[in-house]
Amino acid sequence: MNRRDAVLAVLAAADGNGYGPAQLQKALFLISRNAPDVFDDGRGFNFTPYDYGPFDKRVYDAADSLVSEGLCSVVRSSSGYRTYHATEDGRRMGQQLLDGLDAGKRSYIEEVCRWVRSLSFAQLVKSIYQAYPETRKNSIFVG
Repeated sequence: MNRRDAVLAVLAAADGNGYGPAQLQKALFLISRNAPDVFDDGRGFNFTPYDYGPFDKRVYDAADSLVSEGLCSVVRSSSGYRTYHATEDGRRMGQQLLDGLDAGKRSYIEEVCRWVRSLSFAQLVKSIYQAYPETRKNSIFVG
């Protein structure tokens, strides 16, 4: 799976629900960190410590690519906050990607996706910092 496919699989694993920016970043961070063999082409993500923990701009680049392909939509609130959703075609294609993985990898991705969406922004960032303290290095988060 390449970066684009990984983002699509994560979006599809939400079963029609969306991800905030931090949720999308942290889901892909956890997958990259704990299941790097999901990326079969050696071109996974390279997360570095940033304002709210691990960050890789290429997550958003991949999501933008999926938007241009009609596989992802981005909804902006009145305050500019983005929420990423798989479109119906994106859900179908992402589910095919998930179904093509071995059961352990698929289960891990689905579990991570449920977990990141179950937490508030502050809970998610705190949890990542507790498990991966090195990702707090450049943080501006005070919570």
